Amino acid sequence: MDRPNAAPPNVARRSRLVRLIGDPARQLAGRIPVLPGYARWVVGALVVVIVVLVCLAVWGSEMDFPTTVSESQVETSGGGVTTIERTVREVAGTAIDDAVDWLNIEVSWLFDSLSSAVDVALVRIEDVLSWLPWPAVILGLALVSFAAGRWRLLGFTVLALLFIGFMDLWENTIDTVALMIVAVAVAVLIGLPVGVLASRSRIADNILRPILDAMQTMPSFVYLLPGILFFGLGKPAGIFATIIYAVPPLIRLTNLGIRQVSPETIEAVRSFGASPWQVLAKVQIPMALPTIMAGVNQTTLMALGMVTIASMVAAGGLGDDVLRALQKNQPGNGLIAGLAIVFLAIIFDRFTQAVSRGRHEIRRAG
Repeated sequence: MDRPNAAPPNVARRSRLVRLIGDPARQLAGRIPVLPGYARWVVGALVVVIVVLVCLAVWGSEMDFPTTVSESQVETSGGGVTTIERTVREVAGTAIDDAVDWLNIEVSWLFDSLSSAVDVALVRIEDVLSWLPWPAVILGLALVSFAAGRWRLLGFTVLALLFIGFMDLWENTIDTVALMIVAVAVAVLIGLPVGVLASRSRIADNILRPILDAMQTMPSFVYLLPGILFFGLGKPAGIFATIIYAVPPLIRLTNLGIRQVSPETIEAVRSFGASPWQVLAKVQIPMALPTIMAGVNQTTLMALGMVTIASMVAAGGLGDDVLRALQKNQPGNGLIAGLAIVFLAIIFDRFTQAVSRGRHEIRRAG
């Protein structure tokens, strides 16, 4: 006589199989966390080997990714039929192209306004720098160099500027300096508030960190693409690419400098009734200023490097001389223009470092 609660034979077999395989698996899973380090590596390597063997047995040695999204049959002119495949890359690329086209149509007023503002700022700065006689510019920078680094920096600055002038690179140097001034100014206006936000919000910091990682690891030539798409060829595209490329160090170091301010100091200031804004403006930013200035220094140098590359989108400046030398296979002209860029980088680096040291000494004296 059958028992009323007896399970069917197939269910009983499945339950025995589950117990036969599941119990040892659960025991092994429970032991893995307590295994020594080398044993975990051995278990992981065994799992990888098993996966490889299964894939080779099922799909063979030439296993492709399943990238095909859809297939369609199209008749050819000869009466045959051909298969057209759409891949994941094609679908994603089409979606990005459609988004860029939509932005160019719907947000064109913003890009046109930004382009006009950049053009006006660049023209004004270039006019002022071109109007100044070159002896006055060299003398003024010599005085600033003496204040920043005494005689050695003064001598280097004067010789470097004379080299640039006698090599007939003065006008392109003015263009490069104007591009840098605009790019660094906008980068500072963007980087400082974003860095402060990241230092005061863990959520913002977690969101920004992978974005900044991607921005700093992406090849510099890639930044020219969005500039061309939204602004076309010209100086605004070069400025846009330079800002994206140069702003991450300032954001990171502003965030780091504010976070490194002693919590005891902040608590002491708050105990006297200071508001969060007063703590930020009068304690955190002044104490983090050396680190922030290091970020400005790195942003300035990266902007100079990117401004040179931006000559590929008709941004002008010393990058044009380097680009023409490469196109015409003139290593001499390329080396001369490259030396001018190096001299500018050294001068800017020493100036920003001097400002940082000066502010740090003033803060320590106070």
